[in-house]
Amino acid sequence: MDAVILIRDEEIVISFLLRYENATDTTCWHCQIKPPLSGRGPRSRLSSMTERSPFRYFKTSPEIIRLAVMMYIRFPLSLRNVEDLLHERGIDISHETVRFWWNRFGPLMAAEIKQKRIQQLRAYSKWKWHVDEVFVKINGERHYLWRAVDAEGEVLESVVTKRRNKDAALKMLKTLMKRYGRAERIVTDRLRSYGAALRELGCPAKQETGRWLNNRAENSHQPFRRKERAMQRFRQMRSLQKFASVHASVFNHFNQDRSHIHRAHFKQSRTAALIEWRGLLTG
Repeated sequence: MDAVILIRDEEIVISFLLRYENATDTTCWHCQIKPPLSGRGPRSRLSSMTERSPFRYFKTSPEIIRLAVMMYIRFPLSLRNVEDLLHERGIDISHETVRFWWNRFGPLMAAEIKQKRIQQLRAYSKWKWHVDEVFVKINGERHYLWRAVDAEGEVLESVVTKRRNKDAALKMLKTLMKRYGRAERIVTDRLRSYGAALRELGCPAKQETGRWLNNRAENSHQPFRRKERAMQRFRQMRSLQKFASVHASVFNHFNQDRSHIHRAHFKQSRTAALIEWRGLLTG
């Protein structure tokens, strides 16, 4: 116990000296240190100075965890498919381990990706949204997954509701406008709930409807549908909302639209996406 206390005291002294050396003004070093919060000891001060890694309690390498999470979310594979593919690479884990990893780290990685992309998308002045809904069955009961994509096929938001009415459409549009601002044009189908929601928001003139205008949103459901079949559907509304949000962020990160760009540029973009993925949750 005495050895542990000495180690902690030594870490505190070293951190204090580093602050003193990096100080730019002439004030004394003990005046630059913030007082500890009430009820917290030296350990909380050390944790606030350095960001703790989310992988700190796991014996497995973070590279393996990122690989397993990427394979499960990005591709239409089941948990046991990911287990078999990793076994071919000499990584012996259980499918329940893959389940735990994606539930633990998937939302964290998706949140980091989404935060960066929201900052980039808000910089554009002209937006065009495609909004559509698709039904998903949970334990035999029909629910609705609302999805919004931009003009380039980037999934902006995914919301799960029990009803397909004005309140559900209003919830979807309010979430979009809160995060991305107001769009210049909103393409929807002929569902009357969209028109009622847009009239309440004060922008009914921005709505566009047509027979093939909303194909961009219709096609965005296909990757999710393939993954849904591999997962053998969902059992809870909360798990559907969680996976739809994580899947959308990962899909946006690796979607390069390969049919519209040159092969050399596609390879560069794919490599850059992998490098950025391996740098997630590194602090």
